[in-house]
Amino acid sequence: MNLFERIKNSISADVHELLDQKEDKNPLSLLNQYLRQCELEVNKAHKLVERQQLLKDQFVREMEEAEARAAKRAHQAEIAQQANEQELYQFAAQEKEQHALRAANLKESTLQAEKDLVELEQKYEQMKHKLKDMQIKRMELMGRENVARAHQKMDRVIDPSQSMKKSAFRFDELEHYMDHLEQKVNADYQASSMDAKLAKLEKDWKKEESSTTV
Repeated sequence: MNLFERIKNSISADVHELLDQKEDKNPLSLLNQYLRQCELEVNKAHKLVERQQLLKDQFVREMEEAEARAAKRAHQAEIAQQANEQELYQFAAQEKEQHALRAANLKESTLQAEKDLVELEQKYEQMKHKLKDMQIKRMELMGRENVARAHQKMDRVIDPSQSMKKSAFRFDELEHYMDHLEQKVNADYQASSMDAKLAKLEKDWKKEESSTTV
């Protein structure tokens, strides 16, 4: 195996692993795949039923044709016998027996083909009912999944604390940052207040000093 094939097989294995993981996370995906396979099997069964119907019809045509030829040879044998044509009579009689035997065998085959066709049609109908039941079950599961997702989205609005636990660390960081920012703002405010008080004190002191000097 060359390098390119090893790389290709490795990538293919990774893709299948990802698909398997996806199916594990979403069971409906696996159910949909199973239903697609069932639909293919039902279609195959339908084609087999159609084929059996064609075979049965062909048996019927062959049987009717053999019966018609046997009747024709029987009539010819009767005419040859009346005409005292022994050679023609023997030929027609042998032909009649061969066609009659073939018609009898074809009749048995036709009856068996009809029986098999009935069984196939019954099983095909059962397969269709099973498939329909599974499709309905899929709809029910999809409805439940949709309700579950809707509840999750609604719960995020109604009770964010339960649905946003995974993002709690971000809120903790934000809260810490806001506390730090508040402390900084308060410190700046206090510092500015002190500056204002000192400036006022210095201004008052200078004013008082000027008055004393005069």
